[in-house]
Amino acid sequence: MASSETMTLADKGQRIGLRLIAKAGGLPGLKDKEVRARVERYLYKSAVTGFTAQTAAGRAFSAKKGSGGPARPAPAKPKQQFDLTPSEDQQMIQGVARELAEEVIAPAAATADAERAVPEAVTTAAADMGLHLIGVPAELEGIAEERSAVTASLVLEELARGDMGIATSIMAPAAVATALASYGDADQQATYLTEFAGETPPIAALALHEPQVLFDPFALRTAGTRDGDDVVLDGVKAIVPGAEKAELFIVSAAVDGESRLVIVRPGTEGVKTTDDPAMGIRAARTARLHLEGVRVPASDLLGTVADHADAVRRARLAWAAAAVGTSQAVLDHVSEYVKERKAFGEPIGYRQAVAFTVADIAVELAGLRLVVWKAASRLDRGEDAAAEIAQARSLVARHATWIGSNGVQLLGGHGFVKEFDNERWYRDLRGAGVLEGTLLV
Repeated sequence: MASSETMTLADKGQRIGLRLIAKAGGLPGLKDKEVRARVERYLYKSAVTGFTAQTAAGRAFSAKKGSGGPARPAPAKPKQQFDLTPSEDQQMIQGVARELAEEVIAPAAATADAERAVPEAVTTAAADMGLHLIGVPAELEGIAEERSAVTASLVLEELARGDMGIATSIMAPAAVATALASYGDADQQATYLTEFAGETPPIAALALHEPQVLFDPFALRTAGTRDGDDVVLDGVKAIVPGAEKAELFIVSAAVDGESRLVIVRPGTEGVKTTDDPAMGIRAARTARLHLEGVRVPASDLLGTVADHADAVRRARLAWAAAAVGTSQAVLDHVSEYVKERKAFGEPIGYRQAVAFTVADIAVELAGLRLVVWKAASRLDRGEDAAAEIAQARSLVARHATWIGSNGVQLLGGHGFVKEFDNERWYRDLRGAGVLEGTLLV
């Protein structure tokens, strides 16, 4: 058996898969045979096949007719009393994400950030675990027994603890799959969603953001006009992860004055991409998506105006969950660093100013995590979570940025160089409070 020092990313992914097969066996939520078979299939494939390059450029989504109404994940079962403790099933999925983050994502993070590219081994590991199907019901070959914002938030938190840029890249297709499962009609699900359950899930992105100062997702400049049985789109979307290689987009546009989601295929005439490097989440290789007279069938309008609003809220909560994870990475690191780093003959953690700063990071992080979990829990109970999501968004913009900044400051000169991860965490946390779309819970 390879040692931990010499083990490759592929070796680590296979080892995770083997452990998780055993873990998944006794969970009460996996009594559903379809869900259980789906989870075990993904874990087994991860364990035995290793990592091979998956290419599906130029994927053709053949139009299909759905049978009956659209399939939807069942609503999460409400708890009899207010309790944010993750269920046993949620803890299992959280454990999957944590091990993936610690053993596969974190070791690749610095290189992925520098090269603006996620290693294929990491991308394939996530796909083999089936995390992109976390919002897709079992009858559509997903792994979701129910739609749970809490479960998705836990996964994003753990992945972003490994690296927010990589988490953004590997969970961008999950956002598209979740949107299709939640808002799509039977035909859209049959045409597009079945591809996500295949051996090579498509590269996809949920594109809401636009290159505007103080961008408002409810005041879109990307516009769509109906022309017979088609919708003609014009506009620009910004900070779209993996857009250059994407095989499917869901974009937001003001269609006849109403904010809507629209399915767009990259090969459509008038669809172009240009590189759009960002300060943070660089591993996601963001680009701009240009829509110039793009004609799509009206049948590719996804959901309703209310569904667009729901997607905006859930995306904001997703970014907040990712910020929790990266903030946790900061706290984990500085807590140990201030005990090991010595100045004037003693650890710098013995200094009140340093100790209080670390304590304040822990306090602000705990508050942010509580608000994120509370908002997700309200969504799962079918309640209005607008206030809690707004609170989470505000806390991320102010306190997560502060956490990232102090994560750099506590290291002194070391915080300014790339020897440590703190400067990357700071860059990522700066964006989490302002970005729109891309992720979804």
